Amino acid sequence: MTTVGQAPPGMIRELTRNQRRMLLLGLLLGTAGVVCTLAQPVILSGLIEAAGRHRPVTGLVVLLVVLLLTDAVLSAAQGYVVGRAGENIVRDARVVLAGKVLRADLSHLNTQRQGDVHTRLVSDTALLKISLTQSLAQIVLNGMIVVGGVVMMAWTDLWLLLIAVGCLGAASTGSVWLARGLRRAALANREDSGAFGADLQRVMSALPTVKAACAEEREQQRLARLADRVRVSGNRVTALNSALTPVLNVGLQASLATVLGIGMARVTTGSLGAADFAAFTTYLFYLVSPLVLVFVSIGTYQQGRAAVQRVNELAGLPQEDVPAPRRGDRPAPSAVPHGGRCAVEFRDVRFGYGGRTVLDGVSFAVPDRGLTALVGASGAGKTSVFQLIERFYRPQGGSVLLDGVDIAELSPADVRGRVGYVQQESVVLRGTVRENIVYGAPDATEAEIREAVDLVGLADVVADLPDGLDTLLGEQGTALSGGQRQRLCVARALLQKPRVILLDEATAHLDSTAEAALRAGLERIARRCAVVVIAHRMSTVAEADRIVVLDGGRVRAVGTHAELLDGDDLYRRLATTRIPAPHLPERPLPAPEHTTSAAVHP
Repeated sequence: MTTVGQAPPGMIRELTRNQRRMLLLGLLLGTAGVVCTLAQPVILSGLIEAAGRHRPVTGLVVLLVVLLLTDAVLSAAQGYVVGRAGENIVRDARVVLAGKVLRADLSHLNTQRQGDVHTRLVSDTALLKISLTQSLAQIVLNGMIVVGGVVMMAWTDLWLLLIAVGCLGAASTGSVWLARGLRRAALANREDSGAFGADLQRVMSALPTVKAACAEEREQQRLARLADRVRVSGNRVTALNSALTPVLNVGLQASLATVLGIGMARVTTGSLGAADFAAFTTYLFYLVSPLVLVFVSIGTYQQGRAAVQRVNELAGLPQEDVPAPRRGDRPAPSAVPHGGRCAVEFRDVRFGYGGRTVLDGVSFAVPDRGLTALVGASGAGKTSVFQLIERFYRPQGGSVLLDGVDIAELSPADVRGRVGYVQQESVVLRGTVRENIVYGAPDATEAEIREAVDLVGLADVVADLPDGLDTLLGEQGTALSGGQRQRLCVARALLQKPRVILLDEATAHLDSTAEAALRAGLERIARRCAVVVIAHRMSTVAEADRIVVLDGGRVRAVGTHAELLDGDDLYRRLATTRIPAPHLPERPLPAPEHTTSAAVHP
């Protein structure tokens, strides 16, 4: 895996190399424009000399006009070509980084602030265009004008050049110092902007909770403090950036004044020709704008470098592990009690987060058919079991086997192609009902979609929607109730035709009718593949073919509902206090005070 904060070697360089033809064309156009620019004072000097000697000047005037127009056309073409290359680099960077984020190792990605990741993907990548193309092009091309102008000025009069350079040197030194400070300030500003974006996303994703807690004022003040940090660091960037040009202008103005004074004196004494003085002065004037642009571009480039650094850090997110080499001594698939084979098997699995142990030596098997339930108190490790099966995380010890093969030897795509997963949060994406259902199986047929909808008891709901399966849902599926969103997520998992389906609290938000319909669907699904559920409702748990009780990160007991009621105190306590219990003839349980039809076995 890649180390956090280090971009893959040559990633930015490779993105730039992909646009080398356009960048080279832009450089050639710019170079041709530089030649036109540097030739103009020479033509102007010849024009003054020809006029002084009463020679024809029409040809020189026409040539000067042609050079001016050609320079303008070349400059426009160069700007367009380089700008287009910059847009291509931004597009490629966003595609590459989006892939890095989508394939990132979750244990590392979850440590990142999601708003900051968004800022890096959108805002910081936009600055790559400025940093890698426009600023560098300005530095190179205007630098060529400066160097060429200095050479021509030296050829015209070396002493005047030394005087001009002396004045410009002090100003340039101050500008370089400011540019270095500007980069540090720009990096701090980008970090502050990322922090503001991250907190804003945190608030927007939990807006109903914020309103319910009457926390609008507190959150506004929190965002205001973060916005103030952005403003302060932004003002620092503005101050340093604003000082660059004036510092340089002081040197330029001093240089111009000195050269004009000494040059005019020398022309008066005859030690310097009028034409040479005009050419030298023209070159000096021509240097003013390019020299300013060079240092302004350096300042802009320094700001862009701060964005490049943040993009590099995002590109360095560790990616999901590639499969481990297959071991020759791979254990054979185990048989589960009462015959059959294992769809999933945990063998002495240990796992934790940040030094906190969640699973400690967990071992159990899931048959390749039937319904298996995981129960336990909060924090027992139930959801962690699912995340390990999905290979979102790696076990720190032991093995997780899928169809008898250690999932460390399988690619993430292979694992997730065999395992369907329905999260507790019921994630529904913006789009139509159909797009959400076929999200994991985009090639599903109409018959397969209808079958999945019917299995989860959504057929009547879809029929009542304005446009049926093509009804557009808002953010987080706002057009559906919580229970309907859960069933939609189950239908989405079913369309993948997995070997194993993991349901995390799939019945939590369902009323009694919807729950009964889904349970009936699960019974049919369990005849085709393994179904593993995390549930707190006894109506779901009691019907499981096998129940695994987790306690303190360990497997406490495994059995049927009746067996565990007789043989395990923890399960009996969970069944009577946390899970509404149906009437079972094996051991009648005290009914809750307000028993409803949802608690009755259908």
